[in-house]
This record gives sequence, C-alpha cells and structure tokens, in this order.
Amino acid sequence: MEYRKINIADKDYPEKLRKIKAPPHNIYAIGNLSLLHEDSISVVGTRHITDYGSRYGKMICKEFAMRGIPIVSGMAVGADTLAHKIALEYTGKTIAVLPSGLENIFPKQNVKLFNEIVKKDGLVISEYEPELSANSKRFLERNRIVAGLGVGLFVIEALFRSGTSVTAKIAKEQGKDVFALPRKFR
Repeated sequence: MEYRKINIADKDYPEKLRKIKAPPHNIYAIGNLSLLHEDSISVVGTRHITDYGSRYGKMICKEFAMRGIPIVSGMAVGADTLAHKIALEYTGKTIAVLPSGLENIFPKQNVKLFNEIVKKDGLVISEYEPELSANSKRFLERNRIVAGLGVGLFVIEALFRSGTSVTAKIAKEQGKDVFALPRKFR
C-alpha cells in the first residue's frame, strides 16, 4: 500500500497536532487525509475489556459514529479495536494511530483491521519510519497523538496505572474533556 509523508510545515499537517507538546515532525499516512481536519473524539481503554465495557462502549461509540464524528484510537486489542470496528460499521470514519511504522503493523492480529480501515475510507497514521517496529517507548509517544487529534477523550475501563491513564493525563494537560466508562466492580 502506498502511504504519504506529511511534514509539520505542509498544509495537510493537522493544526491540532501543531498545538501539542512535542508535535511529530513527520506523519506517515495511508487513507483518507481529510479526517485529520475534522473534529473527532479519541477513544482508548483496556486491552482486557469486559462484557460490560464492550456492551456500553459499543453503545457510546455507535452514537459518535452515527453523528459522523470520526473516532481516533491506537488500534490495540480490546477497547481500541472495539472503537475502530464500531466506526467502520456505521461510517468508516476512524483514525488509527500506530506505535510502529506503516509497514510493520502492530499488533499483528489487527492487520485485517488495518486493511479494513484503509478500504472503508478511514485513515492510519504513524510518526515512525515505515519499517520501524513497536516498542514500549513508542506506545507512550503515540498516546500524545491519539489525545491530540480528538476534541475530547472517552476512556473505556482503564486501570489506574496503565497506558490509558497516561493518555487521559495527556488529554487533560492538552485542555481536553475526559469522559470515562469505569470498570464495573461487584
């Protein structure tokens, strides 16, 4: 698949990313670039989503999608995958932000999701050279972009100390509203 490299000085570079702390110098993108300039909602959450989180997360993501609001997430397993799939089911308006290069999809079990996002007029982006693989530092760096692209952040069942809680903290620092579907405890 052919991707595009967008430099921070390019007109296609999203203004909302220019405003974040340490904006990426380059973005590698494949898919519908116009989504970068729409008001979107970021959705993140646990990789170990419960039936409760799945049921109510789907309901809320469906409402965003049916209103034509693009959903931004990190294409991780669990809540991220759920958010992208709901967006694809209703409008196709979704942006996946990878912790790896576009030629080294992570996680591998979401290669099919990656292809579906591109096929259905969504967008996949990364700040990393196409051949780079994911590592723990890149997951944390990705979080600022996921938070930065949304006008707000919706969190599905995050644990107190997790990558999701880091993304929520970053969103708050960026002045974004953060909404949460907490984990249901008995």
